[in-house]
Amino acid sequence: METETETGSLAKSGDSLPRQHSPDLDEKKMERGLPEQQQQSADAAPPPPPPPRDMPGWKWTLVITAIYSSQFLFALDNTIVANVQPVIVQEFNAVQKLSWLSVAFLIGAASTNLVWGKVYGQFNAKWTYLLSVLVFEVGSAICGAAPNVDAFIIGRAICGVSGAGMYVGLMTMIALNTTMQERPVYVGGTGLVWGLGTVLGPIIGGAFTDSSAGWRWAFYINLVIGGLCAPVYVFMLPSKDPRPGVSALDRCRQFDYAGVLLMIGACGSFVMGVSFGGVTYPWNSARIIALFCVSAVLFIILGFQQVYTIWTDTVRRVCPVEFFGSRTVLILFVMTAAGGCGIFLPIYMAPLYFQFTRGDSALQSGVRLLPFVFLVIFTITTNGAMLARWGMYMPWYLVGGILVSIGGGLLYTVELTTSVSNVYGYTVIVGFGVGMFAQASYSVAQAVVKPELVPSAIGFISTAQIFGITLALAIANALFLNESERGIHALLPDVPVKEIAQTIAGAKSELLHQQTPEMTAKILTVIVNAQSKTYILVIVAGVLVTVLSLLMKRERLFIGHGTGGM
Repeated sequence: METETETGSLAKSGDSLPRQHSPDLDEKKMERGLPEQQQQSADAAPPPPPPPRDMPGWKWTLVITAIYSSQFLFALDNTIVANVQPVIVQEFNAVQKLSWLSVAFLIGAASTNLVWGKVYGQFNAKWTYLLSVLVFEVGSAICGAAPNVDAFIIGRAICGVSGAGMYVGLMTMIALNTTMQERPVYVGGTGLVWGLGTVLGPIIGGAFTDSSAGWRWAFYINLVIGGLCAPVYVFMLPSKDPRPGVSALDRCRQFDYAGVLLMIGACGSFVMGVSFGGVTYPWNSARIIALFCVSAVLFIILGFQQVYTIWTDTVRRVCPVEFFGSRTVLILFVMTAAGGCGIFLPIYMAPLYFQFTRGDSALQSGVRLLPFVFLVIFTITTNGAMLARWGMYMPWYLVGGILVSIGGGLLYTVELTTSVSNVYGYTVIVGFGVGMFAQASYSVAQAVVKPELVPSAIGFISTAQIFGITLALAIANALFLNESERGIHALLPDVPVKEIAQTIAGAKSELLHQQTPEMTAKILTVIVNAQSKTYILVIVAGVLVTVLSLLMKRERLFIGHGTGGM
């Protein structure tokens, strides 16, 4: 474990990064050192540079609010289908395609994050961002107007791809228009918007479904919000071209098309495997094994193609291979994935607990999440402000990891008779902990890489977040369903497995109401115990962050002229 002093320690240890491109950057070459004179105290440091944006404050407020709205839409769309999909499946009579309603979105988002990072590194950020917003609106329109389930699935995939583009674009626009000192504050704001969109998704979806407007307006609402923000996007968004004077054709030649295809195939197969395994098909079924085998083979081929620059070169390759030589960036990748697990598992599992044990509706159980979400939002924004003020990032990961471990352990102990206040308290501990580091990696990663690698760093960290969420929810869902099904079948051996599965999938199943109070209590105990086991993943995530935080450097970022990537 390396122990660094404050600013200037990287330069002393030879970690300064040369400006020219090197395909085989190790951590010392890739992470930039800080000027020697910045070892002085903060009082002696020169004043921070002005923001790299030429607009009055009111105009910047409109711009940042508008681009935050795209983050809200992406988060909203990620969870809004939770309460809408039963109605969609019933209307289209397509129960067999239920899993695809969410998997299509995840495949699109997970497989294109790194690709979007390369796109923003080649093309004008404003117009690339506008393109992703436009495509997202098209996908939303297809979902809202879908005449059949296949059209809806296509729309969801389009929303996943373009939503990833909006997310990477948001982070890129923040990086291009803020100084390194103020950037953590704006990155922290993304956590606020993401949290609101995530928790409001099921609530808004359920509200539209239960109203006269119908479920289709859960997707048409994206068109309304996008239309309101369109004038700001077109007329106020700063235009930043990373390669001025270069033709579009020459920029297109800079893409690693073979790598992109391999990346999409490998990620898509993996997401389908973890999403369908243990739910739609058994883990040992030929389909699931084939998906994982295809994914593994494609990832291996992709690795060889990227490392040995086959049909590509060190500048064009889609994977930021140079990041694999950086201890800091790799640690940030794993921690970001763990943060996605820590946030989304309670968001998905806690409402189920209240629906089964307290008879809550989807709307009521979503409202019960508000203490957790608001604390996550508060901690993320506080983290951003404190990083901008003091620059030390390692303690946030250490304390956050410890709190997530404790909170996950307490959630693991939840039983049928556990009080509501205790469940609130346990989720709040997790929320307070995970908020300390969930979004921080975006700021830290941008501060430790070269300016030209910032778009790739954003895509890299965003990929970690999406994969962490996808993997955690897939494993938790399979564990919950399989454990519950096994336990209930032992209690009710004469009940068909299909009916048991329907009971687990929806708390309003008639099977529970047909039992004696004693048997109902036993069934609910099985379900709650199975759900509690999913929080083992939160414990693992917290422990992982705690251990990895001890391997991080003790350094200050975001302070003075020499720090940061812009």
